[in-house]
Amino acid sequence: MSVSDGLNANLASAGRKRSSPFLLIAASLLIFAAIAGAAFLLWRPTTLRIAVGPAGSDDQRLIQALAQTFASEGSPVRLTVISTAGAVESLGLLGTGETDLAVGRADEEMPKGAGSVAILRKNVVVLWAPSGAPKKGAKKDTKSKIKEIADLEGHRIGVLGRTPININLLKVILTESGLNPDKVAVSRFSTSQITDMVKDPSIDAFMTVGPLDSKITTDAITTTARLRGEPAFIPIDVSETIAHKHPLYESEEIPGSSFTSAPARPEDTVDTVSVNHLIVAPKSLSESTVGAFTRALFQVRPALARDDPAASKIQKPDTDKDAAIPAHPGAAAYIDGTERTFLDKYSDYFWGGILLLSVLGSGAAWVRHYMKRDERNVTTLHRDKLLSAIGQVRKTDSLEELDALQEEADEFLRETLECYDDGAIEEGDLSAYGLVLEQFHHAVVDRRAVIAASPTGMPRVRAS
Repeated sequence: MSVSDGLNANLASAGRKRSSPFLLIAASLLIFAAIAGAAFLLWRPTTLRIAVGPAGSDDQRLIQALAQTFASEGSPVRLTVISTAGAVESLGLLGTGETDLAVGRADEEMPKGAGSVAILRKNVVVLWAPSGAPKKGAKKDTKSKIKEIADLEGHRIGVLGRTPININLLKVILTESGLNPDKVAVSRFSTSQITDMVKDPSIDAFMTVGPLDSKITTDAITTTARLRGEPAFIPIDVSETIAHKHPLYESEEIPGSSFTSAPARPEDTVDTVSVNHLIVAPKSLSESTVGAFTRALFQVRPALARDDPAASKIQKPDTDKDAAIPAHPGAAAYIDGTERTFLDKYSDYFWGGILLLSVLGSGAAWVRHYMKRDERNVTTLHRDKLLSAIGQVRKTDSLEELDALQEEADEFLRETLECYDDGAIEEGDLSAYGLVLEQFHHAVVDRRAVIAASPTGMPRVRAS
């Protein structure tokens, strides 16, 4: 085998060393571990805390049902329900960071920067006055003395629900209707005091705030009809004005027969105002997390509505930037279809990482190149010596001297291959060395032939 063939064999052997199967296995395992770790982090369900109350309320039952549906449907989002005394406490927990989501009314005091994620339901204001129960033997009179909001002056209104925001809403209605709120007395009752409220003779009108299908409102109206005569519904004629001046409220209509159909209560549509009951999230909660929750919520809503009809009232919030309570950016991105994909979000990081790896690789190559400079100098020196040895080979008449030069060239080759294995020289440097070695080999072969063809047929040995 020629010297060049030996060099190529050694080069192939060195290449095989560099591509050791153990290194390939290690690299493959490292890549697999990185991919598996990233997949685990990306697809692991996100658990969010949501505050809702009071205990046993329709809101809490709906949110608990939502949490169960998320779990049963294998949703990427899970919910931990935090029970509170009501919306005020729920929003307070949101403001202190003790919960990720909260359920509350739009006209509650919201934590700074909180954004709406979904409209859980619309609450409408229902105002009515009793016609008065007829005395025994007297002619039945089903007409109420209070027919409009202006007639409430000097009277007392019973408000169902002890939350102070209902009183604030009533004051807005009275003020915008041209009535001084101070001239209307108010008594508050809990939802368990419907009968007490209706029986109180000092109460001339009633008010509730809740969804149209609220059992509480319906019970209050039917109790009024049973104890104090057929209810007369009081329209809020300035509902559009209220909505314009107070963006937290909306103009709404109560359709006929909303509460009972026989008899129809009300008999015809009634103008009123509504306020949204919301799921809200703080600005600090990431867009991707809120977007994932919003997507999961509206994906499971049909399934949830089959078991709880209240879920069908869940709506998407207003994504206009000038909305009274702007939608959280994560929810708005999902609703408007502007969510960024995984690559959109992290492409800059990917390219930055590739660039960084490239820079680090170049830096590492330069450092390695610098640290191996002595080995490269040795290789260059060996190549130069080998070039000089070619001249010696052509002048020598001694086979012993040729053998010594050959041994020295073999040692140069061994050291050069070691430098290549260490990464001190590249394949181009090794190829240049191979050309010189090949020329040396040809010179040795030619010189041996000349010595063998000498007249004596024997090699001449120089005198020492």
